[in-house]
Amino acid sequence: MGEVALRVRHAGEGPPVLLIHGHPRTGSTWHAVAPRLLARGFAVVCPDMRGYGRSDKAVVRSDHSQQSKRAVALDLVRLMQRLGHATFAVVGHDRGCYVALRLALDHPAVVSRLVVMDGVPISEALARCDAKFARDWYHWFFYAQPDKPEQAILADPEAWYGGHPDTMGAENYQEYREAIRDPATVGAMLEDYRAGLTMDVEHEQADRRAGRTISCPTLFAWSTEDDMEDLYGDPLSIWRGWTNDLRGTPIPSGHHLAEENPAALSAALIDFLTPPASPEGASPSRS
Repeated sequence: MGEVALRVRHAGEGPPVLLIHGHPRTGSTWHAVAPRLLARGFAVVCPDMRGYGRSDKAVVRSDHSQQSKRAVALDLVRLMQRLGHATFAVVGHDRGCYVALRLALDHPAVVSRLVVMDGVPISEALARCDAKFARDWYHWFFYAQPDKPEQAILADPEAWYGGHPDTMGAENYQEYREAIRDPATVGAMLEDYRAGLTMDVEHEQADRRAGRTISCPTLFAWSTEDDMEDLYGDPLSIWRGWTNDLRGTPIPSGHHLAEENPAALSAALIDFLTPPASPEGASPSRS
């Protein structure tokens, strides 16, 4: 699958946290969350995933493996190692949620804590696919088609994706707008979905057959104004089958909760990610 160059923002000296954005965002989606984590002593890493934003676009393969969640997860493990982080917490939203899941399953020794947001495993979503899912999440299947989705999106990217600087933040909006107007980025982002319905499903099904689960403590956070509960009732019931130590929290927000309610999201992340206090008089351990 080959290595790619990633655009990344990082700062801080404390416990490391990798923040993985979704579609069609970039690492700038965390602009109101990352400073809050930094203020509480975390080291924060916000990359653009391969194919997204200003990161490299890998050569497209017939099986879409260049944009599989396994390939993206490996990129991010290598990135964190180069930044000096042998173990770290992982937070993923939307498409980044699937990358975070793959990272925790493929590289359990490096993930100390996992946060997945606004998604269930792709194979679980497809197993429950009914007429409502096909209508409301039609983009999964449209984006998997060759050529036509690129043509539709690039004809008017702002009309297709929406977004506004008042809600997104001016700099975040400009970075996002640059991404969605770039044909190479749009094509790579669509390859994310094409891999999702092929290789990524196969990888998850192999995990199920092998009985693999997420070994670290896991938090599932979902936005109350999105459709997780509408689609799945209790989405935690799905994640319980993939985890050994699960908790959950709803966030009052629409889908882009890092932009729409960063205060509530940051508070939930800080509460979950903060290491437990050492017993009085004990020396803190070092890794």
